[in-house]
Amino acid sequence: MRPFRHAPRGWPGGLWSAAAALMLLYPLAGLFVPVGTWRWDDGGSTLAAVRVSLELTLLAMAVVVAVGTPMAIYIARRPPSERAWWQMILLISVLLPPLALGILLSLAFGPQTPAGQWLAQAGVRTSNSVPAFVVTQVYVSLGYYVLGAVSAIERVPRSLEIHAALLGHGSWSIFRRITFPLARLGLAVALSLAWVRALGEFGAVMITAYYPAGIPVQLWVDLQNFGLPSVLPLLVVFLVAALPLPWLLHVLAQRQSSPTAEHA
Repeated sequence: MRPFRHAPRGWPGGLWSAAAALMLLYPLAGLFVPVGTWRWDDGGSTLAAVRVSLELTLLAMAVVVAVGTPMAIYIARRPPSERAWWQMILLISVLLPPLALGILLSLAFGPQTPAGQWLAQAGVRTSNSVPAFVVTQVYVSLGYYVLGAVSAIERVPRSLEIHAALLGHGSWSIFRRITFPLARLGLAVALSLAWVRALGEFGAVMITAYYPAGIPVQLWVDLQNFGLPSVLPLLVVFLVAALPLPWLLHVLAQRQSSPTAEHA
């Protein structure tokens, strides 16, 4: 029996899909609503916020990749029951409300805890500092990256890695020659999702690292102090920094998988 590929005749799927797509895209129409002359901040705080977000988010992503990739490889090669437990742990960080996560991070690394006391003695400020900003971004985005990376690595045939090991290749050589080339697009998609999650984080960062102000916090400050005309220029910069990479990687992933899907 041939698989069911098409909707029944008369089913208004195209109409409903178009309506849903328009509904999802409609908020972008807010960019064209007349709110007065757009105002780019002349005091330097807007450019400083862009620099803070881009530089520190890149640093956070480096930490996420360095920590999350070995973790994803390990989890992907565990038995299903153990893998499920790891994924449940990762989901906790993904599902925690941002404000709750920010409060918990502030408490866990505060002066009342051994970790906070040790960091204070080492001269590391655990709030309103670059380390606090980066650590918060790592916490909010690591789960997204690892879960996506596990899914990508699971698609790499384990037999290829085993054969490479039998031929004398070490773990790093196997990853570089086999695992990464076959999973690279999935890893890139996972990283792009983590990037968007970290770059756009407001609730947790507002509590742990109000200073230095990144784009989300600066958007809030400008909205409160100067209104919408001062927010929209920074909002456009924010969208340009956040959206194109995940969108492009998703398109590439769909193109790569479409031949396999068509012949399934």
